[in-house]
Amino acid sequence: MFSPESDAVTAAPKHHRLAFENEVVRVLETLVEAGETVPLHTHEWPAASYVFSFSNFIRRNEAGVVTLDTAEQGICFQTGETIWSTALELHTLENVGTSPLHLISVEVKSLDG
Repeated sequence: MFSPESDAVTAAPKHHRLAFENEVVRVLETLVEAGETVPLHTHEWPAASYVFSFSNFIRRNEAGVVTLDTAEQGICFQTGETIWSTALELHTLENVGTSPLHLISVEVKSLDG
């Protein structure tokens, strides 16, 4: 469920910085240091994300159930790679790797602009 209180910038401001926003897009910088867990939050819109640095992570839903384990699934994005993500319901993200997870995401709010 998407709500203003669960939005990544509001619910997890230590890990998400708003770089730009208008009626069409929102640009977020996400930085999760090794060993950190991002509090429960959402991403209301799909996004294209540029990878500055990757680290294995575990995403859990609001019930604590693992929905993605990058190490277990063999997922590894390279620096300079761009990836696509759908909108994400309530989740936490735990950086279980040894490097920072650092992305810039362009969330697509509207195709009308």
